[in-house]
Amino acid sequence: MTPFVYSVIGVLLSYIVGSIPTGLWLGLKLRNVDIRQHGSQNIGATNTMRVLGKKLGAIALLCDMLKGLIPVLIATVLSPWPHLPLLCGLAAVLGHSFSLFLQFKGGKGVATSTGIFLGLAPVPTLIAAGVFAGVLAVSRMVSAASMSAVLGLSIAMLACPDTDLPLRILTITLSVLILIKHRTNIQRILHGNENKL
Repeated sequence: MTPFVYSVIGVLLSYIVGSIPTGLWLGLKLRNVDIRQHGSQNIGATNTMRVLGKKLGAIALLCDMLKGLIPVLIATVLSPWPHLPLLCGLAAVLGHSFSLFLQFKGGKGVATSTGIFLGLAPVPTLIAAGVFAGVLAVSRMVSAASMSAVLGLSIAMLACPDTDLPLRILTITLSVLILIKHRTNIQRILHGNENKL
């Protein structure tokens, strides 16, 4: 097979891996609970923790991060094409947000994006994690912390002189996607009825 074919296969596999609805399947298999019918009705780690408890929520968070990190690391090691890790990362987030297993519905992509950027740009990602922790401590709203972290990551990426243009474009693209997926959260925050931890 040609490098192009390998790249296409890598992107498709990344999308399939990203599509795995970790929190939903944990609830269905271990508790016989569909987390889409409880809490915020989201399939992400936050709602998993809210509905199934901290242990399963932490497992869902870790798995969702690995869905982004593993494809990026594998593509980095195996492919000589420098942009394939970015495409695999994007495919993983699109899989999580528009899951093949859920009729192209899904989560907001925050944890999976975190895994991607841990592999591609760990220092800006750690800065974003600090922003997340600070906003969460003050607001107790995961949504507000997530959106603040996304903005923090974008600023850190743009400010870092070693960040190349394709990575900056990926950062902005995923940041916009995550903010769009949080539009109902933004409305609840503005109306003062957003869920808190």
